[in-house]
Amino acid sequence: MTRPVAVITGGSAGIGYAIAEVLGGGDFDVVIVARNADRLEAAKARLAGGTGHKVVAVPADTRDQEQVDALMALVLDQFGRIDVLVNCAANPSAVAGAVEAVQSERLLDDLNTKVVGYVRCAKAAVPAMKAQRQGRIVNIGGLTGRGSESLSGLRNVAVSHLTKTLADELGPFGITVNAIHPGIVRTPHLDELFEEEADKRRIGVDEVEAGFVERIPIRRVLTPAEIGMVVAFLVSSAGAGITGESIAVDGGYSRGVYL
Repeated sequence: MTRPVAVITGGSAGIGYAIAEVLGGGDFDVVIVARNADRLEAAKARLAGGTGHKVVAVPADTRDQEQVDALMALVLDQFGRIDVLVNCAANPSAVAGAVEAVQSERLLDDLNTKVVGYVRCAKAAVPAMKAQRQGRIVNIGGLTGRGSESLSGLRNVAVSHLTKTLADELGPFGITVNAIHPGIVRTPHLDELFEEEADKRRIGVDEVEAGFVERIPIRRVLTPAEIGMVVAFLVSSAGAGITGESIAVDGGYSRGVYL
């Protein structure tokens, strides 16, 4: 029986890895993509041991259209189809601080990786989805787009705009496009941020985390798997009627009212 195929960029660690784990543990064969080949192979080994489905690891830099095109061509050669694209590749550190100190090159690379990189991947995957007359694209954004904490929020605002634009364009071909904005999620990057804040304020890491948890209505940090489960819903037949949406998975952390 032919299983659907999901391509997940940024799939070697953190939220991207968890999404691959959830989809691979369900109905999907998964292709994980990242720049670091060694980390990618280690992730593949862990996933292959846990899912029972086929896992393919392809090193690629989403800032390079030729590499992205080669990635999608390889997927089509091996599987003959692309059912799901999850765009999750991003620079881990945010561009923040005083505007006088901003390095424009770093900000441009931030946007090039997360926003234009998402466009490159969609550009390469959509023809196969159109030919199938069905497909799912999920773009992983972030809650900095709903606040003014850092300039890197620009990328997540752009992810929402891209999502809505692609949803309008691709809906007639049976392709849905949605964005997920994760809240405070337990990843190695979050642990690093907590440690940095603890050092800066000269308090314990547990105290830093408790301060964040106090502002989350469900009073806990989310797990990466919880993001993966929402992705799994959106790419399933049960989520077929949802497109063009930007969905916060944050335990209620964002307090705005978004119609």
